[in-house]
Amino acid sequence: MASNTATMGNLPSGVGICTTIPDILYVPELIFGGLVWILVACTLVVPQNPQGWVMFVSVFCFLLTFIWLVLFACGGHHNKGSWATADFAYHGIAAFFYLSASVALAKVTLEMKNDTTASGQQNYKLDIAAVVFSYVATLLYFVHAILSAIRWKSF
Repeated sequence: MASNTATMGNLPSGVGICTTIPDILYVPELIFGGLVWILVACTLVVPQNPQGWVMFVSVFCFLLTFIWLVLFACGGHHNKGSWATADFAYHGIAAFFYLSASVALAKVTLEMKNDTTASGQQNYKLDIAAVVFSYVATLLYFVHAILSAIRWKSF
């Protein structure tokens, strides 16, 4: 009888994604990416273009990571070599996107530092938190990409 924690090669499925490296990183990626999304959505910043990129990256990566998590949890990955390659590619691209969004968000936040109005200071504090969480998400995606590359090379 098959268990829902059985793995396909080195790619886990079912509950196994909550116990294996790098797949255990899905949950923190979702948490920190969601926090970036929420914090940036709460602020009103005059240069909307960098904030728009940050919102795109956080929403895109949140949704795709959730879909990826559900796909692995349901065992929808049959060709393990192709899925290992796709896992590495996705997390590498997500790390690059988050790094670019983090730098843009940090730049905008530094420019807001001298706003002395009450709403300006509140937006500044929210953006500082968003920058921190954005860099943590970048680190999580980068570590996931490295560990996925190691797993990919084992196939």
